[in-house]
Amino acid sequence: MFASKHLRKLSVFNKVISDKPTVSEVLSSYLTQCSEPPWTSYFIKYSSIVDDQWGKSHFNWKVGESNYHILRTGCYPYIKYHCSKRAEQDLTVDDYFFRFIKVCNLGIPCLAYGIAAKFLIKHLEVVHTAKGPVTIYFLYPEDKGSRY
Repeated sequence: MFASKHLRKLSVFNKVISDKPTVSEVLSSYLTQCSEPPWTSYFIKYSSIVDDQWGKSHFNWKVGESNYHILRTGCYPYIKYHCSKRAEQDLTVDDYFFRFIKVCNLGIPCLAYGIAAKFLIKHLEVVHTAKGPVTIYFLYPEDKGSRY
């Protein structure tokens, strides 16, 4: 009896999760939607996505004809992305270094950044994914296609 009740709850939980797009899908969709810009920097709410990039801090990401260096950090209640179009490189050491710094700081600066972001965010855009629209947030509107 208990096992079947627990499995029912688990299957409902998994359905709720699967109705949200992955953060990878949102990242690719946004970069494609903006015609592969030279750079972008945005926040996305944890509650809007399934975080399939958990634990990654600095990595390559291919979209269309472009490669991006992605700097990513959790800053509750958001995840912050900074994307720069650059040639592919081995970012393994950088990734471990950024993770190490976050652990040493106990995540306190990341949490402070997330709290500050709630007050500093001034612009939002909608990203269209296969699982529906997702809102992403910006400190200010970006000039799409500008190099800086």
